[in-house]
Amino acid sequence: MSTYFDALETRSRDAREAAQLEALNAQMERHGQAPLDDLSGLAALPVLRKAELSERQAAQPPFGGLPVQNLAHVFQSPGPIYEPGGTGHDWWRMGRFLNACGIGQGDIVQNCFGYHLTPAGMIFENGARAVGAAVLPAGTGQTELQARAAHDVSVTAYAGTPDYLKVILEKADEMGLTLAITRAAVGGGALFPSLRQYYADRGIACLQCYATADLGNIAYEAPPPGFPEALPEGMILDEHVIVEIVTPGTGDPVAPGEVGEIVVTTLNPDYPLIRFATGDLSALLPGESPCGRTNARIKGWMGRADQTTKIKGMFVRPEQVAQLVSRHDEVARARVVATRQGEADVMTVRLETAAEDPARYEGTVREVLKLKGEIELVPIGGLPRDGLVIEDARRYD
Repeated sequence: MSTYFDALETRSRDAREAAQLEALNAQMERHGQAPLDDLSGLAALPVLRKAELSERQAAQPPFGGLPVQNLAHVFQSPGPIYEPGGTGHDWWRMGRFLNACGIGQGDIVQNCFGYHLTPAGMIFENGARAVGAAVLPAGTGQTELQARAAHDVSVTAYAGTPDYLKVILEKADEMGLTLAITRAAVGGGALFPSLRQYYADRGIACLQCYATADLGNIAYEAPPPGFPEALPEGMILDEHVIVEIVTPGTGDPVAPGEVGEIVVTTLNPDYPLIRFATGDLSALLPGESPCGRTNARIKGWMGRADQTTKIKGMFVRPEQVAQLVSRHDEVARARVVATRQGEADVMTVRLETAAEDPARYEGTVREVLKLKGEIELVPIGGLPRDGLVIEDARRYD
């Protein structure tokens, strides 16, 4: 379906580890730390978690004293946490994934990731530039205009959350418009098998990546022989990150194949993050991908090591749920529940209160969680006392 992005994707394990160690020690030097003898030495270093990064940034704004260079953009994610952005070639390493999707010169990518404050839109635009594709910077919402633009400019590829493409396709059907989209590069949420099949039935080959605002692209699907009938096996690690799977809360590597938390060290000299904990769970797969790329693979996203949950492509964190409670004296507890309706995420905010009008909380929910959701009021004592403030009731099988 596509050629390799570069020769790094098929190099030997020894060559990869030697190059990564050299780049890692350059990062260590930027942090003022001693070099390592081999990559296993990472396990002795402390893990950096989002909460700690947020605290550092509050003390030393905006980037917590990290040696950032070649700054072109500053982004804000919920927390708040600030991330730098650059405009250098494939700065977030998204071009490798788009190339695997078969996107390149001559394509027009409808980029439906957000461009406002958070970096997802720019991450994918930078990747499209790296493979020579043009971009329709669509952002989110205004589905009728999205469908019209996709038709009028003959968009050939989609980038965005997994379920929003279906919304655009159905709106185009309703408007009697024929779209030319044949490839989809998705992220920011789970790509359910039924949804991937829906796209395949419409002639759209859909692949997903695993990326974060802090780290950029971490891993990605690549098409095996026979794709899309033959599905990818796991996600291939990017060439410019070092990924460890550790026991949540400890930073100690798990045995090969065991489920643990994903900890990532980036080799981007402009923004060195060493042993950054994502809070996501996964496991390493044995062997190599049938697509011919030789780097290690992870199974994909397998849940959260904490209660932080991604809904509609946005993270919802326990501290945000606490803000819902603190904003209203009459609210005793809150619980966010993530479910699925068809192929779309649904967020329900359950508030324990004596109040009777859910509408009074709509503004607070939008402001604090950055998402719209259904609001359900329950009487005092009506929420379980099980310690959960975020419940992910979606099913991924």
